Amino acid sequence: MQEKTEKQVVIVDGSRLVTEAMARAGAGAFIGYPITPANLLYQYSARRMPLFLPAPDEISAVQWMSGLAATGKLPVTATSFPGFALMLESLNMAFMMELPMVIVLVQRLGPATGTATCGAQGDLALLRGMISGGHQIPVLCGADFESAWRLSAEAVHVAARLRTPVVYLTSKEEMMTKKSFDLSLLDYITAAEIPVFSGEGTYRSYEPGENGIPSFLPVGNPAWQVRLNASTHDRDGILKHSTAEALGNTMRLEEKSRRHLGGYTHYEYDSQEGAEVLVISYGVTASAAREAVSGIRESGKKVSLLVPGTILPVPDEYYDMSEKYERVVVAEENINAQYARLLFGEKLPERIRTMGAVGRMITDGEIRKEVLT
Repeated sequence: MQEKTEKQVVIVDGSRLVTEAMARAGAGAFIGYPITPANLLYQYSARRMPLFLPAPDEISAVQWMSGLAATGKLPVTATSFPGFALMLESLNMAFMMELPMVIVLVQRLGPATGTATCGAQGDLALLRGMISGGHQIPVLCGADFESAWRLSAEAVHVAARLRTPVVYLTSKEEMMTKKSFDLSLLDYITAAEIPVFSGEGTYRSYEPGENGIPSFLPVGNPAWQVRLNASTHDRDGILKHSTAEALGNTMRLEEKSRRHLGGYTHYEYDSQEGAEVLVISYGVTASAAREAVSGIRESGKKVSLLVPGTILPVPDEYYDMSEKYERVVVAEENINAQYARLLFGEKLPERIRTMGAVGRMITDGEIRKEVLT
């Protein structure tokens, strides 16, 4: 671990921090198509990443990323909902082929093209169901500059360890708003490495190890044939219809992200003894939640706070924490309680309160009012 340096205050935005963190974490390429509010990530990556490729569209971006991932690079891209929607088929392909990559999804107001310069937190329901069959990929989400730095780097590491696409979820205000920040607060980042096959004998592209993850080999290596297949396939990567081995491979994909969830579960839990109310908030709204909790405590009331960093799959710890409280308030910048329903079901229990907004950020005063009502 690198020692903390002397205080170094700069004016910076989240896009620059995320770009730098991913580059240090081992991202080998950025492939993208410009879209607001992800344009700064595109701009900074053009200067910072070892390889930068401007794609003609979002479909091509993920196809090119898949090709690079097959050669052993760790590619990243950044987009918003309209671009992400175009990427979905190719992301399903990359999921089935078990290719590591990171997609930075910068949320903005929808539906459709919505308002490109207005933030939101409205894409969670999409992320929960983005893979056909209901399988989940890891989704991480920072809630301030420090956690954005850590978790965007962690997204690269998780993609490498699990051989899977990973989404780093953020929003317009987090990526585009500049503010003063002390760079000495940032943790040292190590570069991720994709575990590579080094055994003897026959290489099977989808032969899982004891951890349920197949060893990787880049295409074009001189020693072994590598088969990558986006259709239902056996452990050799050969297309199969419904054999036990092929279906077992698909079931392994369902289990993979959950089996290793403990290794990438991240959250901030500020528990106050005797509190009967828990506030849950993530991403950009977490800043208002922290201010609200601080103000409530100053007034003499007790309240706890949970800021999830790992959004999907949902860690069991979130349920263990929330069960301790008589009332849970979930604050998020949408009007249909997407995260609350993801956590607690479509028919929310009476003890679960939700609050949201459309076209604007939620204020700490609104959260305080909901908690104290």
